[in-house]
Amino acid sequence: MRDRSSQSQEPRERGERYVYGVNPVLEALRARPDEVERLFIVEGQLGSKAAAEILSRARDAGIRTERVARERLAALAEGGVHQGVAAELRGFHYVDVPELLEAAKASGRPALVVVLDGIQDPHNLGAIIRSAHALGAHGIVIGKDRAVQVTGVVAKASAGAVEHCPIARVVNISRALEELKEAGLWVAAADTQAKEPLWGARLDGPLALVVGAEGAGVREGVLKHCDFRLGIPMVGQVGSLNASVSAAVLLYEVARQRGGGRPSGSRRGDQTP
Repeated sequence: MRDRSSQSQEPRERGERYVYGVNPVLEALRARPDEVERLFIVEGQLGSKAAAEILSRARDAGIRTERVARERLAALAEGGVHQGVAAELRGFHYVDVPELLEAAKASGRPALVVVLDGIQDPHNLGAIIRSAHALGAHGIVIGKDRAVQVTGVVAKASAGAVEHCPIARVVNISRALEELKEAGLWVAAADTQAKEPLWGARLDGPLALVVGAEGAGVREGVLKHCDFRLGIPMVGQVGSLNASVSAAVLLYEVARQRGGGRPSGSRRGDQTP
């Protein structure tokens, strides 16, 4: 068993972060009210129904609310669509890989973890988080370096799912995959060169899905740590799909297989992928 202390992990990002838009702010207030420091609202721009719940939750949690000019909110949102509301949160709380595995064990369902190799686009990361949470993943693993981290743009793109989907940040993706394999998960990589279509593989057992960076895909060094590769057959002229679309397609196939009434696959070592 590998010594987990050899892989340095930082549970919490220092400093504040801002989330903006009705859904991301509401999900932050619902899931992590103790981490919301301040609320910023543009008078008259926020819809009455959303404003009522947001202000009620902020009041119940003792969160300071400030009425600000539209220009200030636009600056906090860095030009993003803020819908008249933003919240300042403490630094994002990253978990570690064992916590993801514990969450999977507690759920009573076969583990499902999405591992992202070098995703750079915050909109892609947010969309992947949204799909992962919607389709039953127990969490996501991202790299600490050369990859986008959780930001306000990511939270907005995830429609608030980032507050509900645990995210582990690791120093080395390959080591994280080995840790998942030691825990009994099979590791499957999305690969445009794969000969086997995703629906030809059995994906209802404990599984880690690896999705690579936009354009480059999963790095060769990371592919060496994967048990098998999955392709998404296409008939159009475009050679590959966006990273977040690929992740959603793979996750949907996993959900389809798991919801089909067949017995779940056995642990690693007793299952043929």
